[in-house]
Amino acid sequence: MTNPAVDWSPADHPEAIAVSEIQWWERAAELALLRMHDSDDHRISWFSSRQIDARQLILALRQLLAAVPLVDGRLQELGLDQALNALRQAKQEYERALPGLTEVRNALMHFEAWALGAGHGPQKRCVAGGAPAREVASKFWGFAYDPAIETISLGPYTISVDAVAGAVARLADAVYAAARTVDRRNAVDLGADAKNALRAEGVSTDEVPSFPRLIVRSDNRLWLSLILDGHDEEAEHRALADRVVRALHAANIRLICPELPNERDVAGPLARGGALFCKRAPR
Repeated sequence: MTNPAVDWSPADHPEAIAVSEIQWWERAAELALLRMHDSDDHRISWFSSRQIDARQLILALRQLLAAVPLVDGRLQELGLDQALNALRQAKQEYERALPGLTEVRNALMHFEAWALGAGHGPQKRCVAGGAPAREVASKFWGFAYDPAIETISLGPYTISVDAVAGAVARLADAVYAAARTVDRRNAVDLGADAKNALRAEGVSTDEVPSFPRLIVRSDNRLWLSLILDGHDEEAEHRALADRVVRALHAANIRLICPELPNERDVAGPLARGGALFCKRAPR
């Protein structure tokens, strides 16, 4: 049995998911910071709301890093080495600005293991080196936010809260820039496939007066329009548009009219001089 094609899947564009998710977690970190700098919320009994928000901040900060591999993988696949190096450098700078972030997050997330000295990473290395698990548990414990000096600490790790906003903004910008690089490369590759499909059907992309024009715009989408000869009849414009649509459809390339995204007769707007953007159709 053949599975039906779906119009969209997050697996198609992991770089877009990376941008979306990092923006959510960036805002989560921003909200936690704002709350940490307020007075304790007295609707919470017996516990400091700022300590709670500090924990949430750590989780949000570590989640930002989870977006990086999604873009990193696409950059590797496409051979975009310069953008890949820039992204990895941004990740390293983020981790240097927030030392011990992953370990602090792990201690919070896996407290059932870290409380016993049975955590992975530094705890496991200490135990393997002969340290008693009870001693190791004590060494990597004691999460606290100190509003007087603006630090979050756990065991040997200390993170400056003042460094958070800048580090988050720089990493988010780096992920966004990397994703745009991927988008542009995808659009360029799509343009090459579209040209080949049109030429295979005898539709020239290089001659005037009537020919398809393909261009990657600043939005990193591939746009197609027809350069129409004013002397041609409307029927000739429509015939050319129909040929273009058929050729691209055969190559699994779909044309989308931005004003009428659900329009099925895309040859009509194309024949009237409209610009449509291209996307790969699900196979």
